[in-house]
Amino acid sequence: MAKHGKKYTAAAAKVDIDKIYSSREAVALAKETTITKFDSTVEVHMRTTLDSRQADQQLRDVVVLPHGLGKSVRVLVFAQGEGAAAARAAGADMVADDDESLKKIEGGALDFDVAIATPDAMGKVGRLGRVLGPRGLMPNPKAGTVVSAQDMERAIKEAKAGRVEFRLDKSNNIHVSIGKASFSADALYENYVALMDAINKARPSGAKGNFIKRVTIATTMGPGVKADPNEHVQGAG
Repeated sequence: MAKHGKKYTAAAAKVDIDKIYSSREAVALAKETTITKFDSTVEVHMRTTLDSRQADQQLRDVVVLPHGLGKSVRVLVFAQGEGAAAARAAGADMVADDDESLKKIEGGALDFDVAIATPDAMGKVGRLGRVLGPRGLMPNPKAGTVVSAQDMERAIKEAKAGRVEFRLDKSNNIHVSIGKASFSADALYENYVALMDAINKARPSGAKGNFIKRVTIATTMGPGVKADPNEHVQGAG
């Protein structure tokens, strides 16, 4: 077993590993047991009963967290002409509208958190799939990151306000950030509830019963706190 430092051991002592806490308690306890000098991210880890290989059990969507993520979100936009102008006017941090900027990104210049594209730019974005895909940065209509020039301002505002994408990974788990340890326990709880509501709405047609098997909430490098997986999920039983 890995040896943990004194801070982690002291924090972990506050958590009953056999107890499943209410989500409000779990969020507050995760916040209380943060151990880093920097402002830790609060993360939610979910184990599901879904099978990502089945077409009717895919889960991927977005949620705008009411209290944001507590960090400045850098937005890159792939667009041309009107779309590029709209992106600049709406405060995009970078606009890739020429071959030079596309080549930079292809070469690994990935100093951004969210990528948005207009439909007419997707042909060029496609060739960046092997760079953007593994980092979850590929624009996708389902995630609300492929938008028209008219919708550009709203998409950029939402991205900067704390729009978070969640998706089922190959291990059938979901990992999502819901804010920073410096947030109030109430703000973190409200972000958590918004996330769970969005996961309910995105429930795949092939999901059976309560498809969320286990929920753990933790801060960066902090101990995991188990939250009741049935509390906010519809279709249990």
